[in-house]
Amino acid sequence: MLSLDLNKIRTAQERFEQVYAPGRLPAEEDFRLAAPVSLAFDIFKDQEQFRLVGRVQTTLELPCSRCLESFMLPVEQTFDLRYQPHARNTGEGEREIEEDDLTTAFYEDDEIDLGQLMREQFYLALPMKPLCADDCKGLCPLCGTNLNGGACRCKREWDDPRMATLRGLKHSD
Repeated sequence: MLSLDLNKIRTAQERFEQVYAPGRLPAEEDFRLAAPVSLAFDIFKDQEQFRLVGRVQTTLELPCSRCLESFMLPVEQTFDLRYQPHARNTGEGEREIEEDDLTTAFYEDDEIDLGQLMREQFYLALPMKPLCADDCKGLCPLCGTNLNGGACRCKREWDDPRMATLRGLKHSD
């Protein structure tokens, strides 16, 4: 586990900078780390509360949503997070989520899990529909050929009975 030992934070403000090899972080299902991860942030200490303000930078390899080919996505994600001891997470019942709740996390045993912090930032940086290129043509729905590499030999007007009305409208003009 990659962690920040909070017992070593002695002053009200400190700087943390570290570069991690891609193999140091656990593998993810949705992407692969294709470059070292640079993590840098300022730590602001206020008794048992810590505020981390910084950035994480790397390159992710992920599959295109249309053609399934891998492509590289550079990531430079900034963050501003507050950490409180887990004991303060009392689960007060139902209440409306406020803006502060979205930037507040909890730590246990005087450690902040930096692996979790980086993983969250990577997921926040992922596009909803990752594409290798804006004009990616995707795969042929019949034979699975990657249409970015050329056309396939499939019949373009698929025999889907639901499309018959639309084909009729197209030919009536």
